[in-house]
Amino acid sequence: MSDETSLNGAANGSTATEGAGMLPLVVNAQYVRDLSFENPNAPASLMNGQQPKVDLQVDVQARNVAENVHEVALNIRAEANHDGRTAFIVELSYAGIFSMPPMPVDQTRAVLLIEAPRLLFPFARAIVSDAVRDGGFPPLMLQPLDFVDLYRRQVLAAEKPEDMAQA
Repeated sequence: MSDETSLNGAANGSTATEGAGMLPLVVNAQYVRDLSFENPNAPASLMNGQQPKVDLQVDVQARNVAENVHEVALNIRAEANHDGRTAFIVELSYAGIFSMPPMPVDQTRAVLLIEAPRLLFPFARAIVSDAVRDGGFPPLMLQPLDFVDLYRRQVLAAEKPEDMAQA
């Protein structure tokens, strides 16, 4: 019996047919694909005691790597500025390889762009926090993200060009 992580986060050995809504999403691997930290105005940026303004951008991408196996990348970019000068820039692409049973394309897409990044986020958050701290700044503690809302925005943005083409 293998351990599988279901969509509700419980570890179990159940199959997709046991229990309604308990389709397994197996995390095969997690890894840092790319990590960058820039401190372009050091040491001056480190001596400023003011709280910087942080601009945060998040993107989630998924791609098929084999039958029923997908790579999901959570891309985070945070840029901190004070007084119009860059304090730091941190960019992280944190990815995971996920296995899941066959399901309709729209359901697969939703699981990969909502549940998979939800599983990756705590690890990515810790990496960003540590990178900023190691760069000489107080740790950047990212608040939990609403991946359902991000998914809805992405779906709406994809539908708008079709709506305009029909008009």
